[in-house]
Amino acid sequence: MKGRKKIGVRLIGLFLLILIVAACSQSEVTDPVVEDKLISETDTVFIGFLLDTLQDERWYKDKALFEGAVEKLGGRVKTLAANGLDDVQIKQAELLIEEGVDVLVVVPHDAEVSAAIVELAHEAGIKVISYDRLIRNADVDYYISFDNEKVGELQATEILKSVSSGNIAYIGGSETDNNAILFRQGAMKVLQPFIDKGELNLVHDQYTDGWNPAVAEKNMQTALRENANRIDAVIAANDGTAGGVIRALAAVGLAGSVPVSGQDAELEAVRRVVQGTQTMTVYKSINLLAEQAASMAVKVAQGQEIATDKTIQNGKTEVPSIFLEPITVTKENVRETVVKDGYLKEEEIY
Repeated sequence: MKGRKKIGVRLIGLFLLILIVAACSQSEVTDPVVEDKLISETDTVFIGFLLDTLQDERWYKDKALFEGAVEKLGGRVKTLAANGLDDVQIKQAELLIEEGVDVLVVVPHDAEVSAAIVELAHEAGIKVISYDRLIRNADVDYYISFDNEKVGELQATEILKSVSSGNIAYIGGSETDNNAILFRQGAMKVLQPFIDKGELNLVHDQYTDGWNPAVAEKNMQTALRENANRIDAVIAANDGTAGGVIRALAAVGLAGSVPVSGQDAELEAVRRVVQGTQTMTVYKSINLLAEQAASMAVKVAQGQEIATDKTIQNGKTEVPSIFLEPITVTKENVRETVVKDGYLKEEEIY
């Protein structure tokens, strides 16, 4: 009897397991995004949004704003973030293509590796919009971003209002991000004449792996050590790297006395600008970027041509582009820029 009971229990357990597996399989087959797009909502624009990462404050805002803008236009968005892993981003692209997206909007992690995403999309007849960061060496359909050389120019110009001679350090972004290269090019346009005249000495010039603030801090520590702490100004490519730079400066008692640039107008950075440890940041209206990118994506998905007045060479082709204007933010104009735009709240900053 005991043996029969055990067999009965096992049979019941096996039957339940089969039911569970069948239920799981059924849910996979009828994934709501796939079903809605391919069956019940064939007229609804379906956009795939691939983000490099959601580990930075800035990209959460892009995600929310872009999704909201597309939904207002009657479309749907599925957003996936690779958190800095190239193979993951490519797999996510494959997934969205399989699910039937009409267009892919991509913030690439690696500008070169992401060319594979464009190839995969084009094989499936799907166009690709490069968002904020340029995908290189691929037939990208459209690019929307800010004038990124102008960002570097604004950073260097503002720093030179505080320092016109001495030792300067450049703490760049990730070399795999084409924007980081453009930021540096813009900064060097402004700095080079002073370097050539011997008024400025570029004593440290280094990119920052993965835009990692901890790496930026180590790079700044190296710059300080190699120059006996005699650094008169720092151009940091964004607010994250600026945070690392300022921690290194604080450790040797120089935070607030050495001008430091930034970019992205992150809350902590704007607080540092107000407090005086960071000289400036560059505000790029993500609201405007997300809205225009959403409009572009919906039009592309509907088969419309996009009117652009500029192109950018990505190593393979001249990519039709839209460039938005960046804005310098200092202690004096915080209220007239990021607060007025509703990007940050005054009570958060002060």
